[in-house]
Amino acid sequence: MKFEYPGSQSLPLGVVVRRAPGVTRWAKHAWKASAVLPGAGPADWKVLRSDGDVTEFHAATLPLTLYVSDVEAYAHELQAREPSVYVVLRPVSGNKDIPWTVALVTASPYEAQDYCDSAEEQVEKIPMPDGLGAWITEFVDKHYEEEVFVKRRRDKARVDRSQDGIGDPRIRQTADVYRAPRRNEVLN
Repeated sequence: MKFEYPGSQSLPLGVVVRRAPGVTRWAKHAWKASAVLPGAGPADWKVLRSDGDVTEFHAATLPLTLYVSDVEAYAHELQAREPSVYVVLRPVSGNKDIPWTVALVTASPYEAQDYCDSAEEQVEKIPMPDGLGAWITEFVDKHYEEEVFVKRRRDKARVDRSQDGIGDPRIRQTADVYRAPRRNEVLN
């Protein structure tokens, strides 16, 4: 079952993953998402370039979907020094040649942070190509409405009245540490 979200827009986004030699004896290879290809066709770990021990793959093409509900996150990302998109790589067990699968591409830094918090996936920040940035900017301009700041006013509650404390009034003990002593009680 596929859900349609009103006002959402999608664009196929190819993900380039680079495999380089590992820098420790425990990791044979280092895997990193290195680029995105807007409007790319389908791919399944197609070799794009190989230079010595470094190989770049067109790993997958996933839809980058922009939602109206996340427009504030997109606006926040576009204001960054270097706007980026985020690729989530998920480990695959049992395949030694390609131990990752591309799980998600997103332009929302908030959604990427949620995946970083789980510590199960690898999240890569990739600089946003200019054409993709223009498409996201157009979406944000169309849907973003800045929230109007409303200053909260103080209640007209009286603060000069005496307060008995926060203790349980049913407990009648002078040694109750949760209740402030009353004025007519004298504690020694």
